[in-house]
Amino acid sequence: MVKHNNQIPNIHCKKKYLQSSRGPLKVKLALNQATRKKARRLRRAAKAAAIAPAPLHKLKPVVHCPTQKYSSKVRLGRGFTVEELKEVGWHPSYARTIGIAVDMRRKNHSEESLEANVARLKAYKEKLVILKKGDETPKGDGVLVTKDVQPLQAKPKEIIMQEVTKEMKEFKAYTALRVARQETKVQGYRIAVVNRKKKE
Repeated sequence: MVKHNNQIPNIHCKKKYLQSSRGPLKVKLALNQATRKKARRLRRAAKAAAIAPAPLHKLKPVVHCPTQKYSSKVRLGRGFTVEELKEVGWHPSYARTIGIAVDMRRKNHSEESLEANVARLKAYKEKLVILKKGDETPKGDGVLVTKDVQPLQAKPKEIIMQEVTKEMKEFKAYTALRVARQETKVQGYRIAVVNRKKKE
């Protein structure tokens, strides 16, 4: 029996791995995994060819991850805000027709994020070529984008080499921390002593 206030075990190890007279097969196999992967790839290629020279994916904004732990990291968001599109002079309904993702719920909480995404839209606007029905596809720059439009650039991880000096070797980090912690503890007492002496 289980000790303490835990869940009572009630497991059933009677999966049917083989087809038999007792009933249908209970364990689902994924033997067609590779076939489905190929089918999805071919479907994506067919869709990209059908909408060419338009990109397969929409332009996404740069946003910060939620919570204090991950807020320093940057990723691609759901869509651009109405305020960001206004800065470029586009209506949300029109922006959707030219390959831009729009998020009506997201709001700008800082000038930095607003400026970064407006710059992203302006860079997209400079390279944008709008074709009408019957127009020929421009040659040269008409490259089909199969992944993210304007993907995020990874920051280079550089290792800064530094020579270890004599002062660094002599510095006692633990002692410095201990003294600093002790100073903060007695700081209020010392201020009180000084104030008492001034009154006297």
